[in-house]
Amino acid sequence: MAEISASAVMKLRNRSGQGMMDCKKALQEAAGDVDRAMEILRKKGLATLAKRAERETSNGLVVSRMADGGQTGVLVSLCCETDFVAKGTDFVTAANLLAEYALVCPADEGTDALLHTTKDGRAFNDILTEIVSKTGEKTAVGDYARFKLDGPGLLTTYIHFNSKVGTMVQLDVSDPKVAQAEGLQRAMMDIAMHITASKPLALDKSGIDPKVIEQERAVYAEQVKNKPAEIVGRIVDGKMGKFFAENCLLEQPFVKDDSKTVRQVLAEAAKAAGGTATIKRFARFEVG
Repeated sequence: MAEISASAVMKLRNRSGQGMMDCKKALQEAAGDVDRAMEILRKKGLATLAKRAERETSNGLVVSRMADGGQTGVLVSLCCETDFVAKGTDFVTAANLLAEYALVCPADEGTDALLHTTKDGRAFNDILTEIVSKTGEKTAVGDYARFKLDGPGLLTTYIHFNSKVGTMVQLDVSDPKVAQAEGLQRAMMDIAMHITASKPLALDKSGIDPKVIEQERAVYAEQVKNKPAEIVGRIVDGKMGKFFAENCLLEQPFVKDDSKTVRQVLAEAAKAAGGTATIKRFARFEVG
């Protein structure tokens, strides 16, 4: 077996970020060739990933980034098996790198496109493989979305204190000055926090899958099937109204003042800013 110098081990450690013993073993297997040792470490990561393919990735981090002076925003999650790994320096670094890759990804959504995005000569998939090799845990990109303003508007992101859930909201406004109003920006941060807490299914009822609506109506109809036929329809409609109010963002009671809906809170803030505003879309990602 080739004698491996401490300087060679340190060189590979600095290049790969792997532990000293892993680097030494890889160099011994590669007969001291650093490039070959790097490939051995990479294969180790791929083998670990394959071995743990069926494991649950119920921990991780949600991260966000803004670019282009607030014109572009990304929200993305990186998932792993345990909270211990999720809190580690290597995993946190990888999650932050993932957000940077998301900003330059050629697609606005889709984890496959993100995995194969290249930045500074490296695909994120290679970084992911290295993390798996270091931690010994299955690691995967969870959710990914990128929003871009296509006119006057405002992008707001909010990451909860535990970094396991986050939200991104895109607002279209009637005038660029409206988006600059502190009151509207404050309201949008509150609404992003509201989304994080209230888990709306869609912006309004048009965004809910018709199959979901059909299933809900069927459940409610079954619940009142013994009622007089002439009132069944009204009861089901009433229950559906409550379902929409609970699950459509604009109709939800605002968490900081449940006497108002989110729609009313936004309208008041926009009016105070001297214009109008509409929420175009939102994304809410959670790990665990």
